[in-house]
Amino acid sequence: MSSNSFPYNEQSGGGEATELGQEATSTISPSGAFGLFSSDLKKNEDLKQMLESNKDSAKLDAMKRIVGMIAKGKNASELFPAVVKNVASKNIEIKKLVYVYLVRYAEEQQDLALLSISTFQRALKDPNQLIRASALRVLSSIRVPIIVPIMMLAIKEASADLSPYVRKNAAHAIQKLYSLDPEQKEMLIEVIEKLLKDKSTLVAGSVVMAFEEVCPDRIDLIHKNYRKLCNLLVDVEEWGQVVIIHMLTRYARTQFVSPWKEGDELEDNGKNFYESDDDQKEKTDKKKKPYTMDPDHRLLIRNTKPLLQSRNAAVVMAVAQLYWHISPKSEAGIISKSLVRLLRSNREVQYIVLQNIATMSIQRKGMFEPYLKSFYVRSTDPTMIKTLKLEILTNLANEANISTLLREFQTYVKSQDKQFAAATIQTIGRCATNILEVTDTCLNGLVCLLSNRDEIVVAESVVVIKKLLQMQPAQHGEIIKHMAKLLDSITVPVARASILWLIGENCERVPKIAPDVLRKMAKSFTSEDDLVKLQILNLGAKLYLTNSKQTKLLTQYILNLGKYDQNYDIRDRTRFIRQLIVPNVKSGALSKYAKKIFLAQKPAPLLESPFKDRDHFQLGTLSHTLNIKATGYLELSNWPEVAPDPSVRNVEVIELAKEWTPAGKAKQENSAKKFYSESEEEEDSSDSSSDSESESGSESGEQGESGEEGDSNEDSSEDSSSEQDSESGRESGLENKRTAKRNSKAKGKSDSEDGEKENEKSKTSDSSNDESSSIEDSSSDSESESEPESESESRRVTKEKEKKTKQDRTPLTKDVSLLDLDDFNPVSTPVALPTPALSPSLMADLEGLHLSTSSSVISVSTPAFVPTKTHVLLHRMSGKGLAAHYFFPRQPCIFGDKMVSIQITLNNTTDRKIENIHIGEKKLPIGMKMHVFNPIDSLEPEGSITVSMGIDFCDSTQTASFQLCTKDDCFNVNIQPPVGELLLPVAMSEKDFKKEQGLSFFSSRFAAKTVHSGSLMLVTVELKEGSTAQLIINTEKTVIGSVLLRELKPVLSQG
Repeated sequence: MSSNSFPYNEQSGGGEATELGQEATSTISPSGAFGLFSSDLKKNEDLKQMLESNKDSAKLDAMKRIVGMIAKGKNASELFPAVVKNVASKNIEIKKLVYVYLVRYAEEQQDLALLSISTFQRALKDPNQLIRASALRVLSSIRVPIIVPIMMLAIKEASADLSPYVRKNAAHAIQKLYSLDPEQKEMLIEVIEKLLKDKSTLVAGSVVMAFEEVCPDRIDLIHKNYRKLCNLLVDVEEWGQVVIIHMLTRYARTQFVSPWKEGDELEDNGKNFYESDDDQKEKTDKKKKPYTMDPDHRLLIRNTKPLLQSRNAAVVMAVAQLYWHISPKSEAGIISKSLVRLLRSNREVQYIVLQNIATMSIQRKGMFEPYLKSFYVRSTDPTMIKTLKLEILTNLANEANISTLLREFQTYVKSQDKQFAAATIQTIGRCATNILEVTDTCLNGLVCLLSNRDEIVVAESVVVIKKLLQMQPAQHGEIIKHMAKLLDSITVPVARASILWLIGENCERVPKIAPDVLRKMAKSFTSEDDLVKLQILNLGAKLYLTNSKQTKLLTQYILNLGKYDQNYDIRDRTRFIRQLIVPNVKSGALSKYAKKIFLAQKPAPLLESPFKDRDHFQLGTLSHTLNIKATGYLELSNWPEVAPDPSVRNVEVIELAKEWTPAGKAKQENSAKKFYSESEEEEDSSDSSSDSESESGSESGEQGESGEEGDSNEDSSEDSSSEQDSESGRESGLENKRTAKRNSKAKGKSDSEDGEKENEKSKTSDSSNDESSSIEDSSSDSESESEPESESESRRVTKEKEKKTKQDRTPLTKDVSLLDLDDFNPVSTPVALPTPALSPSLMADLEGLHLSTSSSVISVSTPAFVPTKTHVLLHRMSGKGLAAHYFFPRQPCIFGDKMVSIQITLNNTTDRKIENIHIGEKKLPIGMKMHVFNPIDSLEPEGSITVSMGIDFCDSTQTASFQLCTKDDCFNVNIQPPVGELLLPVAMSEKDFKKEQGLSFFSSRFAAKTVHSGSLMLVTVELKEGSTAQLIINTEKTVIGSVLLRELKPVLSQG
């Protein structure tokens, strides 16, 4: 066999065959065919080599095979380090596949994904919309709280993207960010409000899903968009239709009055003989006006009707539940045909549809009566489908069709599916209860089934007959006698217990049979089931009270058997019955009423549908299927008595024009500027939304700041200097363009407020964008602050060019020239487009970056405070007597200038010597390094020793995991540094601080640099009016900056 398989694999042709051949041949070992079952390690090694090759074709083939593995359900997580290296590939096809892989595994490999976060941020500005969207998906898949500000900023930018596909992914990312950090709710609501105004059908479903997840109670956001959603509904993709329809169902139940009151409002035209015309008129006025449906209510019902013909079962089900819950009852009948059509689908769809039909058929039988034969059971149906169809047939049964249904049920009882046959017998019992005309017929049919060979059928028949006989026991003494004879043959405990209960209840009607049944049961008492034993005790007690001459000794014998039974329930029941029926000195007052207690009239059981109580759940939901309130279920509210104001849904033409107008800004742009670029207004809206957030609350403003810093400085963390220059140049160019745009906005504002000169205004609003772009977006005040005088000459040239451009632009507000469109061309889209060559403004920015980073006056200073707090590295209980604590001395590390110094104190708490204490296996993230302490030969009992070690954390708060070992054991320990320990305090002049930061006014300032890369960390606390303050952090290291921001904020707020 193995020899034949070799040429087959070699001769396979084509791309797919080649892949299969590689998979097959790579597993074949020299041992022959047994190699086919060996572990497939060689193939993964081959893939790693292909991913590390210099040829794009090899990388592309490797990525295709890896994505194919994922599609087949194979685990490809071990290839994550090799794949993530290619995230910056220039080949778009490779990059797409890499992002597909990263979306799948980013949540599992968070630490490795974090290392490439700056690449993802750059990809958010890629010209290709698929790359931008994929980068946002990967970013939102890294579920680490410290990158929340970055995600928030990325979502805001993506929500203003020109591509509807990117905006759609922004809506998807909103839900992920909300689940990661619910505190971002208010900022996310603003993005949702903006996306709800989107006219693209691609975005509508996704943003409504985000609305349902984040703020389902904010109905006010839907008012203005209600009619637009109704009209777009037919063109939205299918799963978006489902979400929108469910949301609009809830909306309609809160905004419109009930359409179900038509039948209750029939006017009574009768008039009392002695009643005057005035009284009659007054009485008529008091009556409610006839119901008139709101036009918006009718719009929703009319626009969803075509979707009943959708090919997607979920859409049809969603429209069906909408008609059921909000349409007039006379119009709800049209959904029945569509739901019956779905019964031709697979069994899973049938199950859900039948459950909903079962609920509907209880209240409105007439809807589904014409389709009665569609619910007949097929032999190929699974049991769960058969049971639901039986339920529906029972609900639809009436005097007209019961004879047809009973003939159908006779066939079902003979089914090989015993569970289905038992359910059919229960169905017959329910029909007998509901339709009195056929009660006797059903009862006689069930009695005939008692002679059936199948024990389960007989047992179920007994149980149902018992329930039916409770309704009219006096007329059926013969049936009870017949059932008593079955005790010898029936072995099912429930059936035996039912017969005994029936005989006990009717013991006076069968005085000769009951004592004999008790005699037989006494013989087999010890071998009976616990359920049967309890009924034997009850039967004995009832016969003792009604026929004590014949059964006194038998009952006492049974009570003695029950007294020593293994089951405590039976022992307790025995003691209770003995005290109740056998009078003695200790008997209480209850023994006088023993006969009334045991032989009281019991009410007949109600045979009801199990779907009767499900109608309070919204149809088509998980809660309705499970009949229990599921997590996240949103209840339908009751109809309002008076309809809310319908004018809230009116949309004026003016509002459409100012849809993308920045909030909080006066509309001073003239028509000529709008002609130049409509997308500027779109981009401004995203910027101004963050402006308004920082003004409304300091917390959201600070988060926006840290996110912006990461956006502007992410490139410095790249290894390649050439990539760093080109990418940072591209971002600086984008920021300059945004600055020019803000200059035009700040012009009118500063004219009206401060009356400053033109040259001052242009200089003021242009701040150091490549280091503190967060300040522009975080507060409108910082836009009008002046820039430091100590700027490089190249920056001045750039500003003069921008000022000249603005002056050229000003007189041309009326006369439009096509040449002037070039000024606005680069910012017609919020996405940064790569430029073929560096422009003068980009060159100036790059020169400014080199000047700022090469300042010679910045020097490391000694820390002003060294904490004495120690952290537990190894508890003495976990370490079998060896305890370890560590702390950060905040001194330069002797093992390397990029390492953080750590002192570890080891204590021996045992009464024996601990030998050979050393560091074992190290499990460090990629890039992290550790210099271990020298092994300790021995540590005396109650002894202590302090050792030093250094760890290069690579400017991240990732955990360094390693093993602390002794001669006999190894213990897994880890060290996670506080963000403050990753920084070194630096001393710098005020002038340099301003220059690095780009901010001229401050109350307190602090400067530090990271241990690993030496990146500056500038902290500014700016006092505002009243008792508020603004905390600004400028850094290239976005992750550390955001963590530091979170830790500083509560400390400063307490102070």
